[in-house]
Amino acid sequence: MASDTGAAAMEINTGATTIVAERTYHELKIDGYSRSISTPGDRPVFHSCPFRAGGHTWRIRYTPWSNLGNGHGRETSDDSIAFSLVLDTNMVSEPVMATVTFTLLKHDGKPDSIYTHTTNIHHFSAPRNDIGFERFIIEREVLERSEYLTDDCFAIRVHVRIIKETPPIAVPPPDIHQQLGDLLLRKEGTDVEFDVGGVMFSAHRLVLMARSPVFRAELLGPMKEGTTTDVIQIDDMEAQVFDGLLTFIYTDTWPNMRQEDECRMSQHLLAASDRYNLQRLKLMCEERLHNHIDTWSAATILALAEKHQCIGLKKACLKFISSSAALLIAVSENEEFEYLAQSCPNIMKELISKLARDMQTAAIGDFWSGIPLFRGL
Repeated sequence: MASDTGAAAMEINTGATTIVAERTYHELKIDGYSRSISTPGDRPVFHSCPFRAGGHTWRIRYTPWSNLGNGHGRETSDDSIAFSLVLDTNMVSEPVMATVTFTLLKHDGKPDSIYTHTTNIHHFSAPRNDIGFERFIIEREVLERSEYLTDDCFAIRVHVRIIKETPPIAVPPPDIHQQLGDLLLRKEGTDVEFDVGGVMFSAHRLVLMARSPVFRAELLGPMKEGTTTDVIQIDDMEAQVFDGLLTFIYTDTWPNMRQEDECRMSQHLLAASDRYNLQRLKLMCEERLHNHIDTWSAATILALAEKHQCIGLKKACLKFISSSAALLIAVSENEEFEYLAQSCPNIMKELISKLARDMQTAAIGDFWSGIPLFRGL
């Protein structure tokens, strides 16, 4: 008796409040109008098949003898028919807001703007079933003389718009990272200093200890506040790298850098993050280095991944290098490949094993003989 014909979504902006309406179309055909008005009983009521809108189940109630009221504060006579939207569920934890547009359809299925009624926003609420009637009323005499009633049938279209309103109080997103970043830039309340390659950095012990278990152990050990006034010396790290490390510690975000410096900086930051046990920063470095794997950098990144136990990054490098014999030869011609062979002999054996599985046995010897670094492995 009824069928859904479509669904859509729209957004309405009303000042500072955004209302999103999920719109569902439902058509109801009354086939046998004369029988419905002659049905025995005081005031017979008919319901459509259930349909879904906004995560809830609804029905359309058809009342052929109506004195429900016309929605404008006055009662109607029994010479009218009425349609109502009904929330057909017992499991509603909070009111459901919706507006409804009822439209009579012409015999060709097109809506008629004259016989269209859109309700105000209505709150359908639990626990009582068949809640909140938003109704559409037509005088029977008008319907029976119109073109809408054909062969004892007529149809209406119902547009249900589920309203989801944003809370009246907007809670801003967290900004603690901005506040701590400003604290680092202003150097207010700093109580520890670092000398990194002649460049001085001021920081806050509590922030460092909260973010890094290594800093916590160091600053609560021999460097504990009150036990020394010396500046902490860091000789094996570039100042730019330490600056990026502090930026991440205070803001939990990737430090700003030029695009052309990203590969080199990511390598240094990977080593620094491993040193200070900053696992999120380490993974961020791995992600960026993964995008920089090529014939020039693959050997260096692979050696770095092996040294700092970056399993995912190591697999990505091995997959790239061993994807073809030509690529392996190209990578092996770089100086970094010689360092990889000397510092990570196990990696070389993995490469040989992985590539050999994809090659013809007879061709293996000739292939390896063309790469000096593989001879004797």
